[in-house]
Amino acid sequence: MKYIFLTVAVIYVTQFQFTEAKLKEGECEVCIKFLTKFEKSLSDDDRKSQDKLTDKLKKACGKAKNKDNRFCYYVGGTKDAATYILKDITKPIGFYKPIASICEALKKKDPQTCELAYEKELDWKNINLKKMRVKQLKNILANWDETCSGCLEKSDYIKRIEEVKNRHVEL
Repeated sequence: MKYIFLTVAVIYVTQFQFTEAKLKEGECEVCIKFLTKFEKSLSDDDRKSQDKLTDKLKKACGKAKNKDNRFCYYVGGTKDAATYILKDITKPIGFYKPIASICEALKKKDPQTCELAYEKELDWKNINLKKMRVKQLKNILANWDETCSGCLEKSDYIKRIEEVKNRHVEL
């Protein structure tokens, strides 16, 4: 009877070791890229203080746009966020924990942090702007922080994108 119980216990423990939620390829894309960029901006002195790390992360979140901003909202880095799990980011970063491991831990607490993904990059060598919708053209300009005042037709947006493309795209 003891051996059966011991065997079941060993199988149970080994199952949990191998079913741990590891990140798959492409998962937590926004979390990993945003936190990697944030980590590169830190000095060793910044890592010593949790308050400094939290302040710097909030500043980075204040400058974030699109998916990065949404990630910051999920972890509590924006003013309008309902949750606050910044300490689950700043504490491990202070101890030089790998970013992928931090994102993996965040995924366990709040799965939506890892559901975010960046939009696909446009292939500027082969793109045909005339076949795109006006909404897509507006999004391109918005992502570049460009405006198109006086644009009424699709051709106006295409002309504006062609004018500013060299500043934002490496060909």
